[in-house]
Amino acid sequence: MKKFSDLSEQEILALAISLEEEDERIYADFADALRDNFPATAALLSGMGAEETVHRQKLTELCRKKFGGHIPLIRKQDVKGFVQRKPLWLVRPLGLEAVRRFTASMELETRLFYEKAAAKATDAEIRRLLDDLAQAERGHENKAERLSREFLNDESVESEEATQRRLFALQIVQPGLAGLMDGSVSTLAPVFAAAAATHDSWQAFLVGLAASLGAGISMGFAEALSDDGSVTGRGHPWIRGGVCGVMTTLGGIGHTLPFLIGNYQAALMAALVVVALELAAITWIRSRYMNTPIFSAALQVVLGGVLVFLTGLLIGNA
Repeated sequence: MKKFSDLSEQEILALAISLEEEDERIYADFADALRDNFPATAALLSGMGAEETVHRQKLTELCRKKFGGHIPLIRKQDVKGFVQRKPLWLVRPLGLEAVRRFTASMELETRLFYEKAAAKATDAEIRRLLDDLAQAERGHENKAERLSREFLNDESVESEEATQRRLFALQIVQPGLAGLMDGSVSTLAPVFAAAAATHDSWQAFLVGLAASLGAGISMGFAEALSDDGSVTGRGHPWIRGGVCGVMTTLGGIGHTLPFLIGNYQAALMAALVVVALELAAITWIRSRYMNTPIFSAALQVVLGGVLVFLTGLLIGNA
C-alpha cells in the first residue's frame, strides 16, 4: 500500500475518480435494494448518486486535461488510511437506519479525503476543484435535506415507517414468537411429566433442560433452513434461526429453572407461576405485533398450554 503523502497529483485525481465511482455505484445499489419497500428513500439515494456522477465527470475531465487520456488504476485499498467498508450494499433486505449510517460515514470519509488532497495539491486548478468537491461533500447534508423535502413527505415517511415495522415483525418478532411459543408450550409435557412421575425436582430440572436445549437447536435449524428470505423478505436465514432457537430455549428454561428449588411442592408452584407469566407474555406479543385480538390470543395460547400441561400430568401419573 502507498502512503497518501507519496501520491502524485495525477494519482490523487485518479483515486478521487475511483472513490466517486464507488460511491455512485453504492448509492445505486442501495436505491435498487430499497426500491420495493422504501421507494421514497430509493429516490433520495438515486439523487445522491447522480451528484456523485457529476463529481466523477468533473474529475475525469480535469485529469485528462492535465495529464492526458490515461487515468491510472488506483483504488482506496491501495492507499493507507482509508476505512475498509463492509459490503452492506450486498445485504438483502436492507434496513433504513443501517443505510443512513453507512452513507453518512461514506460522505465524511470522502470529504476528509478532498480536504487533505486539496492541501497537498500544488496546481491551482486541481486544488480549486478539490476544494469545491470538499465543499460539495460538506453540503451533501443540505442536499439530502432538499431531497428529503422532495421525496420524503409526511405520507412517504409514515408509509416507510409502517413498512419498517412490518419487516421487523416478519424478520424478528415472528420467528422469536414461534420459538417462544414452542419452547414455552411443547416443553411443558416432558417437564411436568417428569415432575409428576418422580416427585424429584432435580430430575424434572434435567428433563426440562434437555428438552429446552434440544427444542432450541431443532427449532433454530428448522427456521434457518425453511427459506433463505430472498423471496419472502423474511430476512437472513441464520439470524431468523438464531432468534427462533434462542427464544425456544428461553421459553423452556423459564419454567425449568424453578425445579432447582429442592422442595418439590415449592418448585412445582413456582413453575406454574412462571408458566402463567410466559403465556401472558406470548399473548401480549401476539396482540402487540401480530395484530391478534387480545381475547383471541389469550384463548388460543392458554388452551394450548393447558392441553399440553394436562398431557404431561396424565402421562407422569400413569
